[in-house]
Amino acid sequence: MLAVRTLARVSRVLERSTAELNLAHYRVLSAIAGGDARASRVAQRLALGRPAISAAVDALTKRGLVVRSDVDGDQRATALSLTPLGERLLAETEAEMVARVGALAGRTPDPEQVLRVLGWLGPAIDELVAEHLASR
Repeated sequence: MLAVRTLARVSRVLERSTAELNLAHYRVLSAIAGGDARASRVAQRLALGRPAISAAVDALTKRGLVVRSDVDGDQRATALSLTPLGERLLAETEAEMVARVGALAGRTPDPEQVLRVLGWLGPAIDELVAEHLASR
């Protein structure tokens, strides 16, 4: 129970680390930058429905952070890419978040272990999402 509450608090701390980008939009920009160029793949990777991804991409497009384009050979698919402004804002946001997580870890008895354990959660989350998608 304590771990769940702590993760929720960390999420709020990260959300507040930047005034320009909320955590949901950060996740979408990060997924696009990570090579998940199709909207459907971003939705899968983030375990979001199409309406949620569509709304996020609409908002990011209006802000000039993302551009949509057609995918050759697939009329239903939409490719997403970051604009230079989107790349810059993502880099700035990640730098702020890294600093915030580092500051939090630095207040623990073993900062390196905290960061190592947090790093382990990424692949575990990917596995959990993949299992969930496979079970549908």
